[in-house]
Amino acid sequence: MKAVIQRVSQASVTIDNEIVSEIKNGLLILVGIEDADAIEDITWLTSKIINLRIFGDQNDVMNLSVKDIDGDIIIVSQFTLHASTKKGNRPSYIKAAKPEVAIPLYEKFIFLMELEFGKKIQTGKFGADMKVSLINDGPVTIIIDTKNKE
Repeated sequence: MKAVIQRVSQASVTIDNEIVSEIKNGLLILVGIEDADAIEDITWLTSKIINLRIFGDQNDVMNLSVKDIDGDIIIVSQFTLHASTKKGNRPSYIKAAKPEVAIPLYEKFIFLMELEFGKKIQTGKFGADMKVSLINDGPVTIIIDTKNKE
């Protein structure tokens, strides 16, 4: 799994001109799933994200997690995170999992994130044409790949 984690002061997801998710302070997480992903990837990534200390403390040092600040989270599926641009100018998405593999893993990821986070998480809609808006706070953007554990 690949995840792009962005610390935001606000974010929203719009589908067909309707806002389906909206948060203030927290995280916008774009997640890409590949065929090789399994429950181990999900559990490792869940723990890593929930405990990632990227919010400022009283001294404005990044020392607090999204849970510590009682922030919110939006998770958006994004198969294009697995784009290969090695050949030519048209990206290949051959590594991205097909919906029959990706959807159950995506849903499990959301479930485990909510369990560890202790509250409801906002989402986009898998496979939909989404318009994602955000104000990146910092800017702070972290990219995590579960295959490299970094």
